[in-house]
Amino acid sequence: MLSLVKRLLVEEEGQGMAEYGLILALVAIAVITVLGLMGGSIKDKFQEVIDAL
Repeated sequence: MLSLVKRLLVEEEGQGMAEYGLILALVAIAVITVLGLMGGSIKDKFQEVIDAL
């Protein structure tokens, strides 16, 4: 009975880690997409700052 409880706890921890991994992957994809779409305007703003300095 004790080994069954231990196994269930380990499986739930693994499942939780997998869910966190999926969330992290989705956030990374969203950040990459936004940076890709805004890359040109961000580059222009940095160039303005560099020129002003």
